[in-house]
Amino acid sequence: MATAPDHLFTLRNNFYLGAFQSAINSSDLPNLSPEDAVERDCLVHRSYIALGSYQLVISEIDENAATPLQAVKLLALYLSSPENKQSVISSLKEWLADSAIGNNVILRLIAGIVFMNEEDYNEALKHTHAGGTMELHALNVQIFIKMHRTDFAERQLRVMQQIDEDHSLTQLANAWLNLAVGGSKIQEALLIFQDFSEKYPMTGLILNGKAVCCMHMGNFEEAETLLLEALNKASSFYDAKDPETLANLVVCSLHLGKPSSRYLNQLKIAHPEHMLIKRVSTAEDSFERAVQSVA
Repeated sequence: MATAPDHLFTLRNNFYLGAFQSAINSSDLPNLSPEDAVERDCLVHRSYIALGSYQLVISEIDENAATPLQAVKLLALYLSSPENKQSVISSLKEWLADSAIGNNVILRLIAGIVFMNEEDYNEALKHTHAGGTMELHALNVQIFIKMHRTDFAERQLRVMQQIDEDHSLTQLANAWLNLAVGGSKIQEALLIFQDFSEKYPMTGLILNGKAVCCMHMGNFEEAETLLLEALNKASSFYDAKDPETLANLVVCSLHLGKPSSRYLNQLKIAHPEHMLIKRVSTAEDSFERAVQSVA
């Protein structure tokens, strides 16, 4: 029996590979089932979130929207302002405890993203470990890598490979794991990103992936070229301040003996909660205390 065509394949793939504007532009799809229409709307709104258009998403999703869309709105609220974090986390916990909606895959995915952002990995896994979608499995791989448990990440990757070895998220998860393991695996990760760049339009995500591989291999000049291309490809004002591109450029500049303050300042202004900014602030505070104790 022939399987039904997947009307959302291109939209999903654009989103997974970081082509957020393309995902938005290709979202006018006719004759979708109600379930597919909700998934389409979730992907479009998450693309706007990825481009920093939080207020657009918050204003467009009203209280009558389906549970998955309400969950996406919570993500926009969470990312839009540090003041919203506690209320969003409270709402998430309340909804997840509700037997009628608590098992919704998008709600669990958003919970996983939020709790991973909070570095509360056990709480994240409580909602994501059961899987159910390729995105949930891929998120599990990310969480385990952040926990320095590449053994568990590898198990998740094997599950994904059994479901669909050629899926973009399976390939991405494989590349992330290879980068985490390091050594000879870096070359394998680079080949995956190279394959993406030959099959699909180049995005910031693919360029950053290739750049990080180059950095691991000590090729910082090539990495810098790729990262500057990522900045040039930015499809919006916010996208031009992509935190990973800026953070990677800071590292590259330091290794090349070039000034890094411009990229660091851009990152500090646009993404004050970024891990690199937090680490720099902690180091500056420690240095200041050391200076005062000597003085």
